[in-house]
Amino acid sequence: MSPLGMVSNDFSVAVMVSNAKRSAEWYREMLEFETSEEGHWVTAWPKGAGWKLHLCEGKLEPGNTGIGFYSENLKDDVAKMKKKGVKLAQDYTKTEWGEVAKIEDPDGNVIWVSQGGP
Repeated sequence: MSPLGMVSNDFSVAVMVSNAKRSAEWYREMLEFETSEEGHWVTAWPKGAGWKLHLCEGKLEPGNTGIGFYSENLKDDVAKMKKKGVKLAQDYTKTEWGEVAKIEDPDGNVIWVSQGGP
């Protein structure tokens, strides 16, 4: 957990790939990573790691860093961030796959913040 308690020590980073399932197989076979495939959310990570690579097909949108932080209580943490003046690229939203918000750093780099962990 960060010193402010707003995001956990777990994170994910999007890695742009041409074929997520083929890339997951490579990470699994060549680097002995753990992998998970849940629809478009294909991930790879070393066993025991607190982070994951999101093997993302396509191209990142302008400003999207591909970095994802996680929160144990996203709705409350978004309220705390707003109070501190954090600029939101996307306010707290519930989707069919979970809860998410997007924040911007001072240079407009967009960072995803999701409920839970990678």
